[in-house]
Amino acid sequence: MSEPRIFTSAEELTAGIGAPLGPSNWLEVDQKRIDLFADATGDHQWIHVDPERAASGPFGSTIAHGYLTLSLLPSLVPQIMRVEGMRMGINYGVDKVRFPAPVPVGSRLRATALITEVVEAGGGVQVSATVTVEREGGEKPVCVAESVSRYYF
Repeated sequence: MSEPRIFTSAEELTAGIGAPLGPSNWLEVDQKRIDLFADATGDHQWIHVDPERAASGPFGSTIAHGYLTLSLLPSLVPQIMRVEGMRMGINYGVDKVRFPAPVPVGSRLRATALITEVVEAGGGVQVSATVTVEREGGEKPVCVAESVSRYYF
C-alpha cells in the first residue's frame, strides 16, 4: 500500500482530478463480519448466513452482502486519500453503485479511487470520486461507486 494522498485545500482537490489513488491495504471479509452485517440490517438471506446451504448454491460458499462491500468504503478510502485542515467534511451520498462480481467469504478486498469532479457547493466544495473495490484474484471489481463528499475549509 502507498501512503494516502493528503489534500489540504479545494485547489489541491481540483488539481487531483484524474490522478489514480491507492490501492488501500487488503481487508478480509470473514463470516463473522457477514453475520454481524446481517444482524445490523436484518438481511439474513441464506446466501449470506448459511454456509452449509450456500456450499451447494450458485457461488459455492456464502457471499458478502453488496451493501456490506459498499459500507467498507469509510474504512478503505482514508487509506488512499485524506482531506485535512478543513472545518468539516461530510459524506453527501453516492450517485451510482454497482456490484459487478460477488464477494465469497474469506475474500480479501482493497480499494482504489479517482477524483472525477470538484465543484463549489453550499459554502464548501463537493468532491465526486469513483471508488473501485477489487477482490484479490478476481477478474472483475466487486464494487464500483461514485462517492460524493463535501468539505468546508
